[in-house]
Amino acid sequence: MNHPANLRALFVSLAALGAAIAPGLASAQTPQATSVRASAPVNAPVVRPGYQVPRLSTGKPDLNGVWTNATATSLERATRYGEQLILSDEEMAQMEKETFARNARQNARTPKEIQDNWDKIGRGPDTLDECRSGSRGPACGYNAGWTDPGDWVMRVNGQGRTSLITYPKNGRMPARMPGASTGRTRIVTSSEEDATRGVADNPEDRSLGERCIMSFGISSGPVMTDQLYNNTYQFVQTKDNFVIWVEMVHDARIVKLNATHRTDGIKPWMGDQIGWWDGDTLVVETVGFHPRQNVRGGGPRMKVTERFTRVAEDRLHYAFHVEDPDTWVEPWGGEYEFAAASDHVYEYACHEGNYGLSGILSGARADDVKAAAKKAAAKR
Repeated sequence: MNHPANLRALFVSLAALGAAIAPGLASAQTPQATSVRASAPVNAPVVRPGYQVPRLSTGKPDLNGVWTNATATSLERATRYGEQLILSDEEMAQMEKETFARNARQNARTPKEIQDNWDKIGRGPDTLDECRSGSRGPACGYNAGWTDPGDWVMRVNGQGRTSLITYPKNGRMPARMPGASTGRTRIVTSSEEDATRGVADNPEDRSLGERCIMSFGISSGPVMTDQLYNNTYQFVQTKDNFVIWVEMVHDARIVKLNATHRTDGIKPWMGDQIGWWDGDTLVVETVGFHPRQNVRGGGPRMKVTERFTRVAEDRLHYAFHVEDPDTWVEPWGGEYEFAAASDHVYEYACHEGNYGLSGILSGARADDVKAAAKKAAAKR
């Protein structure tokens, strides 16, 4: 597809910036690749028969383009599947049938009875079936008109998956080490699964997503996973850098190719990222995450390794491996396939200090007044 020239110029500028600030560029591939391949139990990606990988003038595979990881498959596997990783065709068909039926129900016009009686209905509890996530009431921050979480089961080499995580065998993140969170910076998160208000004494108490500093959830990664909406990414590749522009909160990951990790002690948002080529696969290794960024609850020694491989004109295999001996009892990881998107990434106009944040803090102050009045009344 043809992208606007100004977008292309933006990404080339970002890539040039990454090259300018990259410390200790090396001329050879880094030695970590061997150990990563040995420690990550993910099958090698399967290239579609007859597919010829497009290449840049450097001879490296061309990963440029707009991709999406929107899917109905969750990161962790539902316990009812046990160690079942692959869905049968019948199971996939049933799941997608139910998803499309839900979409049709939620996309339908609001019944006339509800419209005519909204003055009364609107004063009661919110019990309407409106959220793609299945949430109701205060937890339903966005109804179906605003969300696009993905309707199709994730397929890898054509096989439907019960989860994105493939190891441990139960498809779920491992148990945490005792005391794993002791002494770490308190991280605030927000999601439709958590209807509690949380701490709201100051703007800094709120999540990075609410403050429009980082993605809601972990869209940018690593590990990159889909959310309720904004699940597209644009990849731009140069000889020295690989840039991932994330639609959600317009995060930009700049991966320094054939480089070494920084030694200045700075821990940037999304971590210290370097990459190298392992045959036709781009390997990205990230360490040194910002202490206030919640990356699946990992700690300061967490290391994430990602592998990007073109397997078809419209599919890009993505594998991830996470290790943090201070946080989890064992490493974990998995795989999925990005699908090619036919359009460009639109602007996400989120900005720190938006009215949602001021509303959250104002609501908290109103709660404080009510609590003080209740306490005073109890003393009388």
